[in-house]
Amino acid sequence: MPPPEPVEPPAPIGFWQAFAYWLKLGFISFGGPAGQIALMHQELVERRRWISEKRFLHALNYCMLLPGPEAQQLATYIGWLMHRTWGGIAAGVLFVLPSLFILVGLSWAYMAYGQVPAVAGLLYGVKPAVTAIVLFAAWRIGSRVLKNAWLWAIAVAAFVAIFALRLPFPLIVLAAGAIGYFGSRFAPAYFAAGGGHGSAASSAGPALIDDHTPTPQHALFGWGRFARVLAVFFLLWLGALGALTALYGWHGALTQMAWFFTKAALLTFGGAYAVLPYVFQGAVDHYQWLSATQMIDGLALGETTPGPLIMVVSFVGFVGGWGQALFGPEAPFAAGAAAAAVVTFFTFLPSFLFILLGGPFIESTHGNLKFTAPLTAITAAVVGVIVNLAVFFAYHVLWPAGLSGPFEIASAVIGVLAALALFRFKAGVIPVVLASALTGMAWQLLH
Repeated sequence: MPPPEPVEPPAPIGFWQAFAYWLKLGFISFGGPAGQIALMHQELVERRRWISEKRFLHALNYCMLLPGPEAQQLATYIGWLMHRTWGGIAAGVLFVLPSLFILVGLSWAYMAYGQVPAVAGLLYGVKPAVTAIVLFAAWRIGSRVLKNAWLWAIAVAAFVAIFALRLPFPLIVLAAGAIGYFGSRFAPAYFAAGGGHGSAASSAGPALIDDHTPTPQHALFGWGRFARVLAVFFLLWLGALGALTALYGWHGALTQMAWFFTKAALLTFGGAYAVLPYVFQGAVDHYQWLSATQMIDGLALGETTPGPLIMVVSFVGFVGGWGQALFGPEAPFAAGAAAAAVVTFFTFLPSFLFILLGGPFIESTHGNLKFTAPLTAITAAVVGVIVNLAVFFAYHVLWPAGLSGPFEIASAVIGVLAALALFRFKAGVIPVVLASALTGMAWQLLH
């Protein structure tokens, strides 16, 4: 017999109580956005009852429409709703900070010891696993979104555009958004939002922020507040970019990283996998901050650490700063850590702006959000882009010396086994990566 439903809302939660929870969440938020959102739902809606199911989903629907990591933005939104601006900043920063420190440490170990046979063996096994994971991500998103021939056509066109025509990712996003916009007007049934995170279920009992709890005063929309928030964030961004320009010049590596990852942050519709091709185009091909092999290794590290997957950009920054010896040959770690911090700051700053700027407007209406058709079309295009990323990874993993070089049979076997574990047996990402890494190490040491 289920326990009786609570009839009273929980006691009010202080800022530091919430701070402790957001800090804990930063260390345990594994599993990608779906796992992170499920974790917050279980804890904040069902167990602690800080926010009701309906208000949680309303906030999530808004975050799903934004570029950037939706789980981190959702934590920021709930923190802001509960404890004003500083509550939102604390929730959002703590969601990311543990991952930054862990990734800086792993990036250092990678750069300092990556050539040690045992470590090289681990990385050898990880690469094909990451290829399988990226392919699995395309399948997972595609199965949720590609509900009709129109959306399939967008996905195929996006793949051709980036794979064969080498069109830039931002152009593909804009084109898909435009198709979705016009499609919603002339064929709305084909562009209804596919998938999502479900609808409101039975109530877990009265919550601190319940279905009919009035919007708190600080969350009410006002043009004065809107202008102030916009001005503060613009000054923060411009001040940080200006300081880097003054110190290192516009063409300095740190300044270019700041500018590039600002643009990347505005293009992360559909999650980290969607923007990774853009990061590849810029960081690997254009700026050459790191190699394609290093990028694959970085994605593996990002998959096995807590926090949003887009934190892989911190690895990109670290390797770029280390490799370019920004502070001289005697201080590679300091250069890498500084670059990782710069990249993380400029990648996540827009996420805070979207929540603190748009949150009051979203709180003014608890109805369904409009304009989901462009997002649906963009997400369909993202499927094609991610398949291109999987092809790119597979090429570099299976033919590391190019098509004229030898075919890596062991990598192919590990990749097939990883794909089988993900697709057939629904294994988690972290166990697949760890098992593949150990298999790769054993093969390399015995071979």
